[in-house]
Amino acid sequence: MAGFANAQEYSFRFQSSDPAGNPNFEYQKGWTDLVKERSDGKVQIELLPVGSVVEYNETLDAVAAGILDGQICDSSYWAGKDPAFGLIANPVGAWSDPAQMIDFVENGGGKEIMQELLGSYGLHFIGVSTPGLEAFVSRVPLDGVDDLKGLKMRSPEGPIANVFAAAGASPVNLPSAEVFTSLDKGVVDAADYSVFSVNQQQGLNDIAPNPVYPGFHSLPLVEVSMNQGKWDALPDDIKTMLEETVKEFQKTQVEGNKAADLKAVEEAKAGGKITIHDWSEEERAKFRQLGQAEWETIAKQSPQAQKVYDTLTAYLKEKNLLQ
Repeated sequence: MAGFANAQEYSFRFQSSDPAGNPNFEYQKGWTDLVKERSDGKVQIELLPVGSVVEYNETLDAVAAGILDGQICDSSYWAGKDPAFGLIANPVGAWSDPAQMIDFVENGGGKEIMQELLGSYGLHFIGVSTPGLEAFVSRVPLDGVDDLKGLKMRSPEGPIANVFAAAGASPVNLPSAEVFTSLDKGVVDAADYSVFSVNQQQGLNDIAPNPVYPGFHSLPLVEVSMNQGKWDALPDDIKTMLEETVKEFQKTQVEGNKAADLKAVEEAKAGGKITIHDWSEEERAKFRQLGQAEWETIAKQSPQAQKVYDTLTAYLKEKNLLQ
């Protein structure tokens, strides 16, 4: 690109919260390739898989300290620092489509809050992406909130588990490596795991043939961020290029995973071994109401969490997404 002809060269190390070979990690690597191409090689980002330098939940501190230059991570990992991160990253039940969450971040006040939150730790928020709306894995038919009562299920600790518990389910915190075996042996009957195509790829739908799709509970915000000082040192044209390429990566990831999901759904249906359960809008609204009670609880835990709550609920009301 001619605009970067006189720019000095920049080399950065980012760490992902995804493992090498994971489809989402490959999309992230596509972003680093795009950055190199658009800058005529002047900007090069080495993307490291999860755990390469620090643990998945330690990259924020590592970027702040300059051990890493940047990160591509689920922002809910920083909820221990401020509950606001957990609420903005995954307000359980709020989103039914990636476009809704992305619009909230880009046009509804979300990016300003993300910058405030990250800025207080010495990071700059470049942009947002998401793997998409997660499906739900189940051995037993689930057609609405009432069916969650008494359901023993795998869920991460925190807000998601709290909402499922409020619905009457019994959440169990299991590492992802144990989900298949636990479902197969009947230790749990359902699991919060990933998007439909990944669940299918992992064989989860074969042993738990009643998936809920589209999902109803989880759509994570994944941030692309970097050390604030290193961001500030960049020329404006390179800053703009990084923002624009993150937007392209976001579109590629969302559309790619959506296409993979649709293909996996058709293949699963053709196999005739699973029954897909698509919750009605009424049932989704019931679950969202349970989620809202959890949002209110989180909002009371810090001033920034209250700010997220106020901004989020105002946006949802404006878009007629809040019952």
